[in-house]
Amino acid sequence: MNLPNAYARTEADQTVEVSMTINGSAVTMSLPARVTLSDALRDHLGLTGTHVGCEHGICGMCTILVDGEAARACLLFAVQLDGAEITTVEGLGRPDDLHPLQESFGRHHGLQCGFCTPGFLMSSYDLLEHQPDVKREDLPVELSGVLCRCTGYRNIIDAVDDVAEAHRGNGIPAPGNCGHRTLVGRSPAGSSGAAGAPDDSSVAPDHEPRPEEIALPSGEPTIEVDVTKELTSSPEDVARVFADVRLLARCLPGAELTDELGDNWYRGRARIALGPVRLSFNGIAHILDQSADRIAMNAQGKDTGGGGAQAAIVMTAQPSATGTTLQAEASVFLTGRIAGFGRSLAGDVSRRMFEDFARAVDQVAAGAEPDVASQPPSAVAILVTALADRARAFMKRIRHRTRPNRKTRRRGDG
Repeated sequence: MNLPNAYARTEADQTVEVSMTINGSAVTMSLPARVTLSDALRDHLGLTGTHVGCEHGICGMCTILVDGEAARACLLFAVQLDGAEITTVEGLGRPDDLHPLQESFGRHHGLQCGFCTPGFLMSSYDLLEHQPDVKREDLPVELSGVLCRCTGYRNIIDAVDDVAEAHRGNGIPAPGNCGHRTLVGRSPAGSSGAAGAPDDSSVAPDHEPRPEEIALPSGEPTIEVDVTKELTSSPEDVARVFADVRLLARCLPGAELTDELGDNWYRGRARIALGPVRLSFNGIAHILDQSADRIAMNAQGKDTGGGGAQAAIVMTAQPSATGTTLQAEASVFLTGRIAGFGRSLAGDVSRRMFEDFARAVDQVAAGAEPDVASQPPSAVAILVTALADRARAFMKRIRHRTRPNRKTRRRGDG
């Protein structure tokens, strides 16, 4: 497969538009030329059934079908596949109507950890589609392109052989879960070609139009944040900050509001520095609800390195005995380098950013300049604070476990 001439040369920070059909759905994505098909499927379209193992084309975990032929998704650049028809394991069957291969793998327990299962399912489908008369004794060689880390080969062979025997005369059924649907990935880089579907790729360059809506993934968030901070400012002063989006944006560390798009849509940039890793996001936010004591928004952004973030954020301000109680809740979906830090560290970073934001809101509400404005979050401060919080929690648990039982102590004293 050759790279189209129009895409033969692109700069590192440029994106290429590529269209393909995935599990029956027409999809158009704007991607850096270096993004592999496996990353496009997982990160940009949310099709995480395609697993990534060795990333060298050896383990076979990422096997998918390209125009009806088995291929390694980790060895293909997405831009090579303009106009191609892709079938992933998600297209094989539905939970309430499994494909015979899926049903047989379950019945024969052809899996242990399950990491290799999508690769085996797609490789087995390709085998039985092209060699319906394959014999059991040939299956170990024919399926050797996929590696099982748990050495569960015997049950896998039993499962595939069972399906081969059951459909020897009439051929294996086609994938049963292919049809038109909107694909929304874990990052804002992909979009469906469906009419009225959000064009998530519009969040990258500043000149592109905004989407109709920010569609968040339906799966489990990478992290969930719930932070409550006590502010000394009055509810009236905090309400003044809530009412001014530009003032509110100045309170977020490393953030900059660059454009007001109308109808409560805003474009901006955000920087995050974690040691040697420096991320710069171009993003867009849509305020869904704004009042004196509550603001709710959806936001998404894309890093120049291909990573992305999407979030649903709700902030409320309520009167308290000492001033105002500010609560921030967020469901955050991360992809790329920042997601690679893991849920725990990403959660610590997000919580620290919200705590810095709350302190800045208190300062701005009091008429002062926020001391976090325009500065990206400090990796050292975040990590030191996170470690200190964990140390305090650990010591608290230790003290609780070692504290003598009052009743036992009284009996011993007597």
